[in-house]
Amino acid sequence: MVKTNAMRILEQAGIPYRAQEYEFDEDHLGGDHVVAQLGLDPDTCFKTLVARGEKKGIMVFCIPVNEELDLKKAAAAAKDKKIEMVHVKELLGLTGYIRGGCSPVGMKKKYPTYFEETALLFDEIYLSGGARGVQIIVNPEQLIEYLGAAACEIVK
Repeated sequence: MVKTNAMRILEQAGIPYRAQEYEFDEDHLGGDHVVAQLGLDPDTCFKTLVARGEKKGIMVFCIPVNEELDLKKAAAAAKDKKIEMVHVKELLGLTGYIRGGCSPVGMKKKYPTYFEETALLFDEIYLSGGARGVQIIVNPEQLIEYLGAAACEIVK
């Protein structure tokens, strides 16, 4: 298995994780593909979204793959007036990651990060390991604490 930057960072921080590979499909970049491939509960599988706030700039939102980010709730959580998703072309330059392999761990800069609060209902959640075809499985409380993230209601 390939060791990603996100995995190295978790190891350095002493945060236990497991990694699981799946068959990446360029035609199916959505989280439902990951859920189907690995036989996961979609509520435990999180996608990483990057947005730009009117006042606060770039921020990161992690939500279950079967949910949609509520931009109004997200803006309220971030204490910003208005936010919009960044264009996929900007993703690599801002985060160091490409679409389908974007992890909240190990981005180029430390951006304000918000998790859908339902993450805390589980002992483990799945999220991108920082490369297409790799998921990391980690305790959400440890991850949120390590990232200095907030857990709030941010989905529709």
